[in-house]
Amino acid sequence: MKTRYVIISPCRDEALHMGVTIESVAKQTLLPALWVIVDDGSRDETPRILEEARTRYPFITVVTRADRGRRAVGPGVIDAFYAGYETIDPTSFDFLCKLDLDLDLPATYFAELVRRMDADPRLGTCSGKPYYRGQGGELVSEGCGDETSIGASKFYRVECFQEIGGFVREVMWDGIDCHRCRMLGWKAHSWDEPELRFIHLRPMGSSERGILTGRMRHGFGQYFMGTSLEYMVASALYRTTRPPYVVGGLAMLAGYLRSMARREPRYSDPEFRRFVRQSQREFLLKGKRKAIAELDARQGAVFERRHPRPGDTAPVRQD
Repeated sequence: MKTRYVIISPCRDEALHMGVTIESVAKQTLLPALWVIVDDGSRDETPRILEEARTRYPFITVVTRADRGRRAVGPGVIDAFYAGYETIDPTSFDFLCKLDLDLDLPATYFAELVRRMDADPRLGTCSGKPYYRGQGGELVSEGCGDETSIGASKFYRVECFQEIGGFVREVMWDGIDCHRCRMLGWKAHSWDEPELRFIHLRPMGSSERGILTGRMRHGFGQYFMGTSLEYMVASALYRTTRPPYVVGGLAMLAGYLRSMARREPRYSDPEFRRFVRQSQREFLLKGKRKAIAELDARQGAVFERRHPRPGDTAPVRQD
């Protein structure tokens, strides 16, 4: 059976970068069956560029939303994503990708992700690794962990996406989804290999109000997700070794502590928050790579209960 995947791309004022992304998708060796691009109230040349792309590439459709007057990172991005998702029948596709419009992808990117998905039926979501160009033009890794698919390029098995309940409409949506995958027995992964490295034309964690604002926002997102204080401190210390050095990690910690002091609301599922904290405790004690391998092995039993093989009569728990 021919593999079918759909891309959904929320965007707002992306005229500076989106042409590169559009051309890099158009050059894929495995083209999407459909690419829904959601213009979330752009004020620049984005609508004109999208109209040109729609006429050139028959797999592109455009959904236009009214201008809300401002960017709304996190909830706004996911609201725009769902404006596109609601126009499709997800069961018509094998895979679904939430893709940002500030990326430059290698030509075999999606074909390689599909190949790896086909090789492991428990792999629910995956991606390559983002790099950005440093001041001297050199490529710099954004240092993302292997245990998650990257928010800018979330490639999902449709069955898995539906089972976890999709994306949460909050800042840490791109961390919560991967933890929910593992909680339900799926695997989440990203690879730092040449055929899957892509260029992020705008560095991760940046913001229209500055990169430190983005890092503060990340700290709030960690608090919302249920991350423990000890894990947040460890994560922030690691981030002080990545650009922007020192201040980036401190801004993340400040965002977390401010949310804690204000007693901001947290993700509403207590079982999920316990799962996150237990996983993070094992990350600190054993190292993330070893802890994830052990966790994936343990959660295989959860997957088997929820997805019995033909002839297996074990009951399936519906969470």
